[in-house]
Amino acid sequence: MSTCVFIQIRCKPGTTYRVAEEIALREIHSELYSTSGDFDLLMKLYVPKGADVGVYINDNLLDIVGIERSLTTMTFKVF
Repeated sequence: MSTCVFIQIRCKPGTTYRVAEEIALREIHSELYSTSGDFDLLMKLYVPKGADVGVYINDNLLDIVGIERSLTTMTFKVF
């Protein structure tokens, strides 16, 4: 079973749409939203079974130019 995580992404000013487009092109997300507040994007991502969550996010998301910071929320049980 894959691991569901939510990732909040803060982009460098003026890069949010480019970052969102790059995420969409990579087709790694389940859902992607524009948000207000401290972060610019909210992404729902399923990490493949057996993959290290941190390594997967680092290798598949955080190398996108324009991402300034991220905050990952792990999930454990569906209610």
